[in-house]
Amino acid sequence: MSAILVVGATGLLGSDICKLLVENGKSVRALVRTTTDPAKRDRLKSLGLEIVEGDVRDRASLDEACKGVDVVISTVSAMPFSYQPGVNDIQTTDLDGISNLIEAARENQVSHFIYTSFSKNIDENFPLRNAKREVEKRLMESGLTYTILRPSCFMEVWLGPAVGFDAANGKVVIYGTGKNPVAWIAIHDVAQFAVASLDHPEAKNAILELGGPESISALEAVGCFEQAGGRPIEMQFMPMEAIEAQQAAATDPMQKSFSALMRSVAVGDPIDMSTTLQTFSIQPTSVEEYARGVLPA
Repeated sequence: MSAILVVGATGLLGSDICKLLVENGKSVRALVRTTTDPAKRDRLKSLGLEIVEGDVRDRASLDEACKGVDVVISTVSAMPFSYQPGVNDIQTTDLDGISNLIEAARENQVSHFIYTSFSKNIDENFPLRNAKREVEKRLMESGLTYTILRPSCFMEVWLGPAVGFDAANGKVVIYGTGKNPVAWIAIHDVAQFAVASLDHPEAKNAILELGGPESISALEAVGCFEQAGGRPIEMQFMPMEAIEAQQAAATDPMQKSFSALMRSVAVGDPIDMSTTLQTFSIQPTSVEEYARGVLPA
């Protein structure tokens, strides 16, 4: 049985994809760096999949990892957790590294490449967006059968304490007015679409815009958390002018990209999922359901 190579396997999305693939009886190979946290490596091993060492910045290791592989699933990014300027950053990893992976997949007769990008609505000029769109272009021109997943804002990130949305402690930061709808999506649901893309004809040579079951504003999301937790939540607003000033003052590509993503959340990212959900028979998590999981009454 041909293997499926998951690149980015130790991340939140990649590890969830690995788990789902194993549960579906697939033969899975996970690419990990030599510097990977042993605990993360052990969690992958416990799933019973094959571990191979390599790095998207090292083309030779990718050729070795792609041998005997039928499908490559890439979720890897230098942002935000492993970012090192000039070493592991948007240029070296998100652009050059994934381009290396596409070439290695093509040279080793991989039949299908599944790539995680982000929503078409996130379309202003900033480093991470530019890298992802360039990779999409290179993938579509590679001759490989491709699936490009374009998820909206991950609930676990943008409705979580890492970006100031600390509902558990009753305080959240709202970007802009908080009135523009966003198609917040759970990481597990993106993983489900990645796995479904393996065999679904509608995923072949396709771009899938992905969001939750509804597009709601940040203010409405706060309401979901207030209802789930049974108490009011204090909101602090970061005006668009402040976001744009922060973006203009940023000198590092990650800082520029993060500020631009904050602005994208403020502007809104609505996605109509009605047709896609019918096509793939996946029922994604709503913000209300997610809030109940985070803040059990």
